[in-house]
Amino acid sequence: MTTATPAPVPTAKPVDTRGLANQVIGETKVCAVTQTELIYRGYEIADLAEKATFEGVSHLVLVGHKPTDAELKAFSDEVKGMRAVDKTVIEQLCAVVKAAPTAHPMSLLRTGVSILGHHDAECESNAPDAELRKSKRLLAKIPTLIGAIQRTIEGKPVLEPDASLGHAANLLWLMTGKKPSELEARIMDVSLILYAEHDFNASTFTSRCIASTESDMHSAVCGGIGALKGPLHGGANEMAMEMLKDIDVDCAGGKMTIDAWMQRAFVEKRKLMGFGHRVYKNGDHRAGILRRWGLKLAEQMGPNAKKWFDMGDQVQAIMLRDKNIHPNVDFPCGMTYFIMGIPVPQYTPIFVAARITGWCAHIMEQHQNNRIIRPLAEYQGAMNLKW
Repeated sequence: MTTATPAPVPTAKPVDTRGLANQVIGETKVCAVTQTELIYRGYEIADLAEKATFEGVSHLVLVGHKPTDAELKAFSDEVKGMRAVDKTVIEQLCAVVKAAPTAHPMSLLRTGVSILGHHDAECESNAPDAELRKSKRLLAKIPTLIGAIQRTIEGKPVLEPDASLGHAANLLWLMTGKKPSELEARIMDVSLILYAEHDFNASTFTSRCIASTESDMHSAVCGGIGALKGPLHGGANEMAMEMLKDIDVDCAGGKMTIDAWMQRAFVEKRKLMGFGHRVYKNGDHRAGILRRWGLKLAEQMGPNAKKWFDMGDQVQAIMLRDKNIHPNVDFPCGMTYFIMGIPVPQYTPIFVAARITGWCAHIMEQHQNNRIIRPLAEYQGAMNLKW
């Protein structure tokens, strides 16, 4: 009797896990990211962008619940009272800015946060109440550091925070020396809400890894800033605007069409920043929200501002048509910040001013239920060599 040969068992297609792709490596109550929603502690991002303020979202993310009117006022007043940075810290930071004129503002901001840690009496405490106080201080003081860096780069006097302004408006004031319009302040506020949190992204995961060793919050935040600096993460908004500026130069006066420029970029395999996302495959929910606000301002400002959005819309349409790739929030961010007169190298530090809320919330969550993060690696090298 002949035994039938069993049919071969189909083998599964190998899963690419580089960069921890598709790997769940922890739990969080801070944020949920899905293909259709971005949720901060239960609240969807479009609802927050329409109805909340960044101060309210900061309370939600850091404290853990939607504030009452009284809680929001107390929180906002407390953070306003923490905006001032010790003169010694400003002097030390500005000395670094002057000594390193080619340093990127993100590197300078990382240094500023490190100096803040040395001057914070609770720096080494990981107790929950101390960490919440440190979170508020970092939230309040990071815009002051950003302003000091930009003003020193421009050779202008460093400004004091303005207690009459909300968080977003104060950030613009400290950088530019101009009181923003109501619309400009609201646009910045919305952008901070959109950038405040995004679960286990590279910089947040870096912060949690550092926190898992029971290191302090300032050290973990410095690590987050270092991770966010990279063009594949936070630096994408800067690179997206630089790309649009290149298109504007190359296509000026009808020398080249935008479509031709894009086809050349495809052939040259140029990395086009502000498009695609590791999680979102059908589009970033935040991109359309920020584009609408930015376009509203551009239409008020006139043709010289609106041309960037017209150009951006063409680039976006070509990317979708030819590559089926959607823009992420960094793409409209670049255009929006540019027409507001914000220096391009400060785009990612502004990202820090928003994401500090998410980082601190994750650092506190990690410390409160900690186990050191220590994954394994699959070794691919030689074995048993003799010295």
